[in-house]
Amino acid sequence: MKVNWKQKLSSRKFWAALVGFITPVLIIFNVPNLTIEQVTAIITSCGALIAYILSEGYVDANRGGKDE
Repeated sequence: MKVNWKQKLSSRKFWAALVGFITPVLIIFNVPNLTIEQVTAIITSCGALIAYILSEGYVDANRGGKDE
């Protein structure tokens, strides 16, 4: 079974699941709350950026690669 990474990385569900997995792991290891918040913010912002880049790439490809 081949994983479609482009689709996974542009999925908000994937990024929410990643945050939902990493946050409890950090809590288990007694990481300070501020650090947990910073890690969550970084993951969330990376997810938004990657989703935007992939979406724009998809739109550009369907447009024929022509810039506005």
